[in-house]
Order: sequence, then C-alpha cells, then structure tokens
Amino acid sequence: MFKIPATWMRGGTSKCWVFEWDHLQVPGKTVDEVLLRLFGSPDHRQIDGVGGGTSTTSKAVILSRSISAEADVDYTFAQVGVDEQKVDWASNCGNCSAVVAPYAIERGWVAAGADSTSVRTLNTNTNQLILQKVDTPQGELLYPGTQLIPGVPFPGMAVGMGFFDPAGRTTGKLFPTGEPVDKLDFAGRQVAVTLIDAGAPLVIVEAEAVGLTGHETAADIDTREDLLVHLDDLRRGAAVQMGLAASRATAERAIPKLALVARAGEADEADVVVRMLSMGRLHPALAITGSVALTMAAQHTGTVLAGLISTDVSAGVTMRTPAGLVQTWSETIDGATVVGALRSARRIADAELILPDTW
Repeated sequence: MFKIPATWMRGGTSKCWVFEWDHLQVPGKTVDEVLLRLFGSPDHRQIDGVGGGTSTTSKAVILSRSISAEADVDYTFAQVGVDEQKVDWASNCGNCSAVVAPYAIERGWVAAGADSTSVRTLNTNTNQLILQKVDTPQGELLYPGTQLIPGVPFPGMAVGMGFFDPAGRTTGKLFPTGEPVDKLDFAGRQVAVTLIDAGAPLVIVEAEAVGLTGHETAADIDTREDLLVHLDDLRRGAAVQMGLAASRATAERAIPKLALVARAGEADEADVVVRMLSMGRLHPALAITGSVALTMAAQHTGTVLAGLISTDVSAGVTMRTPAGLVQTWSETIDGATVVGALRSARRIADAELILPDTW
C-alpha cells in the first residue's frame, strides 16, 4: 500500500487533484497507471477512486519547481479517462491552471508579496508561459476569496491569467492548415470551420451549420447521441487536418475541442454566443484555453467567428456561455501578444490517497 499526498482544488469551473511529480513515482508502475487507479478508472462512476464521473472532475495537475529560467513553476495537466483506461497528456486545461499560483504560494515555492504576487507558470503540455497574479494582502493568501465566476455558485480566490504568445503552441501555427476557414464533413455534407491553435487546438463551427441555435442546454445536446456522433466525427476529421492525428480513429478525445458559435442578440449582452464540447459532452461553461483560441479567432478577418461579430474585439471578447458571461482581454506586453482571463480557485482539501499494492 502506498500513501500519496494530494490536494483537492477547484480551478475555474473544473475540479482537479494536485500532485507533485515526486509523489507519483511508484516502483513498477507508470504515472498513467497510478493516476488511473487513484481516480478509479475505467468506470463511468469512478466509484473506487477520487474521480467525479465527468471530464471536468477527472483532472490532475502535476507540479514541480521550474527548471526553466523563465518560470517559477512547471506544471503538467492530465485528463484522466472516466470510462476509458487512458490518460490524455496532449493539451492543457486553462481552468485547472488557476490552481498553480495559489498552490505554489501556499507551499512556499514563491514568496508572497505585500499586496499581490505574480507567479510565472510554464505548462509543459504546450510549452505555454502563463503569468498568474493573486492578491496577497499583508503577504497572505485570501481564503476563501470573494471572486465569483460563471459556472461556480460560490466565491473563490481571484486568479488573473495571461497567456503569452499563445499561437501555435501545439501545432506550430495559429492556423494549422494555413487558412482561416476550411471545410469538413458533417453528417454527409460539408460545413465551414476554423481550425485554430491558440492556448490549445480548437475547431470552431457555426451552430446553425449543424442544425443548432447556439443557445442549447446540456440536456438539449448531450441526449442527442446521433448529433454527438456526427460532431465527434467532425472533430476527429479536424484533428487529422491539423496534424494532431494520423487518422480519425487515433484522434485524442480531449484535443482538439469543439466550439459551436452563434451571432449574439441584444439580450445576450455579449459579442458572441458559445457552446463548447469537451470529451464528447457540453462543457458547463467554457474551457479557458478555448476562450483564448476564440479570442484570437475573433480578431482575425476571415474566420468563422469573425464573420459573426460586429463589435470591436481588439481589446478582448465577451462570450455568452451556458453558465453566463466569460470575458477575455488582449494586449501587447514587451512585443508579445498576451490573452488573458480572470478565474477563481479554492483549496478544498489536503489528502493522503491510498494506492493498493496490486490491482
């Protein structure tokens, strides 16, 4: 029996278990095997582990002090399969990224400032540098915090996050095919899509093009298995076009994500309406890496998204999601494009997870 220290935290609209790399080293086992057993996968309920039975509650963040001169903390994100015996390391989770700075300050890896503390975090999945800023009045973290965000009913610690030069971190190009619009098969016909890599790879398609309005609820989408099959086939086709997979069959479930977008009405009080799918189901709010990609797509002429927006989005984008409004900001710092968003985070528990000797 092995005892593995872990911290349970909420980051944005996701929950994740936070580990340090050294604590996951178990003789004779890979890190993938350890995570799958700790989370109780594969099992749609994850009944014998710490997973929550959904993609947004089956996530791990693994931290270490940075070996890079440009960062304070290195972190790797792992999307643990729920009913699959697989761990996906291909991309980052922007929501879970919000736990990194509070954890590093709490552990003393980064000294807290008198008013606020900036932590330079490097995501190893995408080699993305993210500058995180947390309020630390009198050198102390604020617990539990007062920041409310869409999709979370209770407040948490405010974490500002800026993604530096997010374009092409996975594929090498903002538009992996070289074009702002491509055509992909959907249910036997072709639809226009934007394939973009910023923060994380994303497929953007107009909701109307796949028979939706963009205002659907989770119940409207997640219960339509025929629709989900066609959307996932489109997403897998995008993975091949973006160079992320050799075939549809080998495409990862977590990457690329897919965003359904629609023109915003006056009542939406937003620049655009978004419904994002993650791991084959509707995301309760919005993946933050997805919001980075959407922001950059909105700012480039010729994309599917830019064609739906009539407002000036050069400074950021306001997006209507199932949980409410998500706002991003965009600016240039020292010659680098920085796209950011405000999240909240909260430490839920410190734990010692029990890993059986055999399974």
